[in-house]
Amino acid sequence: MQEIIDLLERDGIEEVECLMPDLTGAPRGKFVPAYKFIEEGAPKLPESILVQSVTGEHTEQHFDLVDPTDCDINLRPDPTAIRSVPWASSPTVQIIHDCYLKSGQRHPLASRNVLRRVLDAYADAGLQPVVAPEVEFYLVKKNTDSDYPLEPPKGRSGRSQSSPQAYSIEAVDDFSEFVDLLYSYCEAQNIDTDILIHESGTAQMELNFLHGDALSLADQVFVFKRTVREAALRCGFYATFMAKPMEDDPGSAMHIHQSVLDAETGENIFMDESAERGHSQRLLHYVGGLRAFTPNLISFYAPNINSYRRFAPEISAPVNLCWGYDNRTTAFRIPESSPEASRVENRFPGVDANPYLAMAATLASGLLGMQRKIDPGPHREGGANETAVAVPRTLEEALRKLKSDNVLVEMIGAEFVEAYHAVKLLEFEEFNRVITSWEREHLLLKV
Repeated sequence: MQEIIDLLERDGIEEVECLMPDLTGAPRGKFVPAYKFIEEGAPKLPESILVQSVTGEHTEQHFDLVDPTDCDINLRPDPTAIRSVPWASSPTVQIIHDCYLKSGQRHPLASRNVLRRVLDAYADAGLQPVVAPEVEFYLVKKNTDSDYPLEPPKGRSGRSQSSPQAYSIEAVDDFSEFVDLLYSYCEAQNIDTDILIHESGTAQMELNFLHGDALSLADQVFVFKRTVREAALRCGFYATFMAKPMEDDPGSAMHIHQSVLDAETGENIFMDESAERGHSQRLLHYVGGLRAFTPNLISFYAPNINSYRRFAPEISAPVNLCWGYDNRTTAFRIPESSPEASRVENRFPGVDANPYLAMAATLASGLLGMQRKIDPGPHREGGANETAVAVPRTLEEALRKLKSDNVLVEMIGAEFVEAYHAVKLLEFEEFNRVITSWEREHLLLKV
């Protein structure tokens, strides 16, 4: 705390944004004058915000999940997760906080603590995971009426994109004001961005992050989403992280590259220069774990009703559990690389996923794969989408598989899994009550 106070006083900070990611990955918290934060420390928050649905609702099981009195939870600021707020009108910092019970233990329903729990399992095994996320998003014209489909915004040319522009330099250049502002915001917040490209969708972009510590990268993705939205608003349009915002364009993913180091030596345990392709048996077991446990945890990669619109044949998202070498049609891809950079890319997570939960899920799956020495089976050669769809196509179907493996549930946290299941099932049932325009169009007078 003293380290944070020294920074606030040194930099003349006037306001502190005390943030924590909720179950959906959205920022919740309070704005506190800096002098009050210095005098009184971090504020408290009601426990109920940990188990809100994406619509802000609570389930019928609400008081089975949290204290019936809706008591306060204790927040503790993480000095490694303090960043400026470059768009604020006065000197402001945002600090990501961890949630604790009154007993002093980590709160089991806080998503940041779920990732910490998985990282503790790696530490107990003498291992350190390394990740590098790739975050896709769309720029869209401001849309204040949800009855109307989203459209691409106009760039500096005064025209809207009307066709896919994968890797187009000119398409990115058309939004140069936004890109320049985004990079300046990221630099001010020490977000380790790497490469920005135009993806295959209309006004769809992808930004890659430098590889590093999983908790730090989850924090950066959490802050980055907010940053992108702010930069877009300043330029007169929206940015969306919906998994499938437009009918005729591909969805947006958050692919996660991952490798594992020996904590003592710092060596990549996926490397074995004496083996075929330079990859160790542990890498194959890791892939085996991804294949085995993705059906259980796919609701962490695809957490919303809209998420499952990504998973359709002939769309650039995985629809089965195939793995392969440098094969982008597979769910789990081992890229061509030097032996030291041996890694696997999980292509299931959508960009709408809570980054803490998506990283916890993929790392937990890989660790159990190595511990159980799960054989991944033969790798896929050729297009993987030619095989049958093997993943859930609805949120409800995905939730039915969530509690299938007791060891996996324990690694994630049984209390959190129970809460997540209840909240996401509530969202499914709320959506399931909505009668869509498609149903009125095709069923009203025909069935």
